[in-house]
Amino acid sequence: MWLNQSCLEGEIEMWLNQSCLKIDTASVLEEDCSLSETFFKRTATDEQCIEMYKHMVQGRIFDGIALKFQRQGKIKTYPPIRGQEAAQVGSAYALTSNDWIYPSYRDIAASFVHGMPIDKFFCYTMGKMAGQHLTDLSIFPIQIVIGAQFLHAVGGAWASKYKGEDSVSVAYMGDGGTSEGDFHEALNFAGVYKLPVVFFIQNNQWAISNPIHKQTASQTIAQKALAYGITGIRVDGNDVLAVYEATKLAIEKAKNGEPVLIEAVTFRQGPHTTADDPTKYRDQAEVEQWLTNDPIERMKKFIVSTGLWNERQEEELLKDCEEIVLKAYEKALTIEKTTIPKVLRATYETMPQNLVRQMQQRGGV
Repeated sequence: MWLNQSCLEGEIEMWLNQSCLKIDTASVLEEDCSLSETFFKRTATDEQCIEMYKHMVQGRIFDGIALKFQRQGKIKTYPPIRGQEAAQVGSAYALTSNDWIYPSYRDIAASFVHGMPIDKFFCYTMGKMAGQHLTDLSIFPIQIVIGAQFLHAVGGAWASKYKGEDSVSVAYMGDGGTSEGDFHEALNFAGVYKLPVVFFIQNNQWAISNPIHKQTASQTIAQKALAYGITGIRVDGNDVLAVYEATKLAIEKAKNGEPVLIEAVTFRQGPHTTADDPTKYRDQAEVEQWLTNDPIERMKKFIVSTGLWNERQEEELLKDCEEIVLKAYEKALTIEKTTIPKVLRATYETMPQNLVRQMQQRGGV
């Protein structure tokens, strides 16, 4: 189930190639949504299963409303998360408040699970600095530069190890980010210095218009861990229980000086951002196929079949989530807008004199 360098031991072939590797995709829920323990033993309680499901639904409700708000001009460019709720919720739910997450722009549901107020993200989409002020949470600022958050997570994990803290750093990235140099540098440092860090890749099949088969020639992303002396695992990213169990075990390994690369296999159901039109490059048949494995429907079938959930609860949840999201948006509207002088003051401890003069000329000091 886990990929590490022992997977290559005992080979008598002179050449190493992908045929040396057998890589399974770990899951907990079968295709019919029944429980399987082929890879993991389910440790999540009934209450935790329900809580994770609620987080997933809230993420989707938020996503739908945010998408409409962007089209109405109420917020700026938005990166939809639809289809990736299980990967984000399952991984973040396995963390404690001491653990740090390093999100990219799409890791919205993970940030919500880890404590980010919804109004903060709305502020972020409005260009308000309040959206990035998370001083009371273990959440690094949202990273737009592809791959840079992996280096930040390595630095954070290194600091935690140096201080003797009981915490793990978890960095999120899409499959496209694995082609960036930052990805490889981060894994290399983590492996050499045995840092308490988990690298979480959401392989959603498309990096904007670039499909995964053009992103890498390796049969999986998880196997890239082997080159850096760390552990890798490939998990069904549409199975929230599998993601939760895999992340829990990865955290244990990371705390013992064994960094882990997780590849969560999932699918971006919508556009890359609201500035994108996926119908220009993606076959609708592929989308329809993945929709049959929708992560929320999959979990819902499981909790309904086990008597943990019913339609009355579903209706109440949908209503409550919509109300929470709309109230968060209204709260974000009351937050003051960010001015250029405010940005500069937050950037510099000591303001350069040329900027001081410019601000004075504009009446900004």
